[in-house]
Amino acid sequence: MSTNWDDLRVFLAVARTESLSGAGKQLRIDPATVGRRISRLEEALGVTLFAKSPQGYELTRDGGRLLEHAERAEQSVFLGTEALSNEGDSLSGVIRVGAPDGAANYVLPRVIARIVELHPALNVQIIAHPRLFNLSKREVDVVVSVSLPTSGRVLVQKITDYHLSLAAMDWYLKKHAPITDISSLAPHKIIGYVPDLIFDKELDYLEEIGVNRVDFSSNSVSVQLNMIRAGLGLGIVHDFCLPYVSQMQRVMPETIRLHRSFYLVRHEDDRKVERLGRFCDLFAKTMREVVGQLEADA
Repeated sequence: MSTNWDDLRVFLAVARTESLSGAGKQLRIDPATVGRRISRLEEALGVTLFAKSPQGYELTRDGGRLLEHAERAEQSVFLGTEALSNEGDSLSGVIRVGAPDGAANYVLPRVIARIVELHPALNVQIIAHPRLFNLSKREVDVVVSVSLPTSGRVLVQKITDYHLSLAAMDWYLKKHAPITDISSLAPHKIIGYVPDLIFDKELDYLEEIGVNRVDFSSNSVSVQLNMIRAGLGLGIVHDFCLPYVSQMQRVMPETIRLHRSFYLVRHEDDRKVERLGRFCDLFAKTMREVVGQLEADA
């Protein structure tokens, strides 16, 4: 029995979302229709593709075997459409970029503005989320990461280095006890990540500077920044955020300045996708320039 691409597209959506409702939302069809399509595919193939439970749809052994072939078919379709739709020098179409919310909020809008000025037919979607993204499930096309991947079939290019500093509002510092070293932080409230929601060791800033407590916390860089802006206390801030907040200043800048790097990550199967490769090169170059400019203005 031959299986058409539309059948495989439905199968891939269920495999990646692990639910009929998730697949239906992704494909923009009714979940009941998704369920019927999967049942029909299983009947036609004579195998069970998913183990169904209250927790969702989990691939069976046969489903896992089909997944490998379905992803290869998906890549072939993708490469074919890319070759037809992106002739010439101009970039077009949708590209989805996943990024930590600090970069997504304070850097990427400027990056994308510069890129679409050169390529107005591009539709860039920024997915800001304080977690790791799954490239194999095609949640995004490329990921801005704060650490080098340790597993998976991925292509990685370094974007740029960046810095972080301990910071507070200048009016807060005038009202509270002076800060001369780490021990003098004792009477001050500390703002940082929710400890058990730190998804990457590179985000554990406070431990690196020798602070082992958090008084006010959030899993969002933007929320932490606004906590500092509201005068709740001190926290670690990306230097590229500082130009966005007047009256915020570094604290002990001579002794506390953290160094990190951004990396651009995409799936290894996309190596031959010429449009995505060109976008990644332009994106990395532009992001490097924007981060550099923002840090210079801090």
